Amino acid sequence: MQYVPFGNLGFDVSRLGFGCMRLPLTEQDGKKAPDTDRAVALIREGIDGGINYVDTAYPYHDGQSEVIVGLALKDGYRERVKLATKLPCWMVNTRADMDRLLDEQLKKLQVPYVDFYLLHALGRDRWEKMKSLGALEFLDSAVKDGRIRYPAFSFHDEYDVFADIITSYDWCMAQIQYNYLDINHQAGDRGIELARQRGVPLVIMEGLRGGALAKPSDDIRAIMDAYPEKRGPVEWAFRFLGNEPQIATILSGMSDEAQLRDNLRIFNDVKVNCLSDGDKALIAELRAGYQRRMPIGCTGCEYCLPCPKGVAIPRNFRTYNELNMFDRLADFPRRYQDFVKENADAGRCVRCGACEKQCPQHLPIRDWLQTVHKAGTAGK
Repeated sequence: MQYVPFGNLGFDVSRLGFGCMRLPLTEQDGKKAPDTDRAVALIREGIDGGINYVDTAYPYHDGQSEVIVGLALKDGYRERVKLATKLPCWMVNTRADMDRLLDEQLKKLQVPYVDFYLLHALGRDRWEKMKSLGALEFLDSAVKDGRIRYPAFSFHDEYDVFADIITSYDWCMAQIQYNYLDINHQAGDRGIELARQRGVPLVIMEGLRGGALAKPSDDIRAIMDAYPEKRGPVEWAFRFLGNEPQIATILSGMSDEAQLRDNLRIFNDVKVNCLSDGDKALIAELRAGYQRRMPIGCTGCEYCLPCPKGVAIPRNFRTYNELNMFDRLADFPRRYQDFVKENADAGRCVRCGACEKQCPQHLPIRDWLQTVHKAGTAGK
C-alpha cells in the first residue's frame, strides 16, 4: 500500500480508501440487505491490507452502513484508521438538527468522535441553506467539543459553486467526483488547481464513474490492449487519479473479496507522478475514444437556454450521450422519466428553433431532441 501525507494535518493516509456505500448484500425477506458479518470481515481485511481511511455516511444502505462500520472498527481497528462520515444536509432544518444528527451518528458508529465530518453532497442551493442555518459555526463548535477532528465537505455541482464553497471556510478536506472522463465536469481540473492553491487535500469518489470505467466497450478495450504496458481498465483509472499530488485518498466501494484484493494489489504501486508521458497519452486516447461514442456534439455551454417550453436541452443531451458512451441506452427510458417529472423533457419541444439560432456548435437541436424523446419513450 502506498501512503501520502494528508495535507498538513500531520499524518499519512493510504492512497486507497474504503468506501462503505456498496457493502456485500444478502437476501432477507425477499429484499436485498447488507450482509453484516461478511461486510465486517471485508472492512477488516482491507484494514489489515493497509487501508487506513474508512468512509461512510448517514444514508448508505438505508442507514445501516454506519452501524456496520462501527462493528468493524471494534477490537482495536478504530485506532488504525481515519474515520469519515457525513451530515445529511437534506435532513437539516434547524441548527439543533445538526447536533442531534451528529450525536445519533456517533452512537451508531459507537465512537466518541469521527476524524472527518463532511457536509454531504453540497450544491448551490444546499450550500446556501447550510450557511443560513449556521453550519460553519456548528462545525467549529463540534471541533471544539471534540466530536469531530476535521471539518470537510463533499460536492456535486459546477466549478463556480465549488470555488465559492472552498474559499468560504478553512476546510481540512474536500471530497469530489473525479475520473479521467470528468476532468471538465463538476469541480474538475480547475477545482483541483484551486484546492492546491488553498492547501486543501482532496478525497476522490466516483473514480470509476459508478463502475462504468471498469467495463469498457470492445473499442475502448482495444485501445488498452494495443498499448505496450498491459494494465486493466480499473488499474488505468486508479493510476490516473494517483498520479495527482493534490489527491490524498481514492475511495472505492468494494462489495466483495475479489474487488478488495485486486484493489490492494493495484494500490501497491499507485504513486504520485506514476504516469509516464506514454501513459498520459494513452489515457487521453481513452478519453477521446469515449467521447467519440457520444453522438451529440453538445458542449453544455447553455447558450441554447432558456427554452420557451422549459426543455433542459443540455441535460437531456448529456444523459443520452453518457448512456451511449457506456452501451447502456436501454436504461435511458428510466432516466428520461426524471425529465418528464420536471416538465423538462425533450418531448416538450415545439420546434420553434430559438435554440438553434444561439448554438455555437450549430447543432440540429430540434432533430436531436426528437431522437432523444423517441429513445426516452421506447416501448411505450
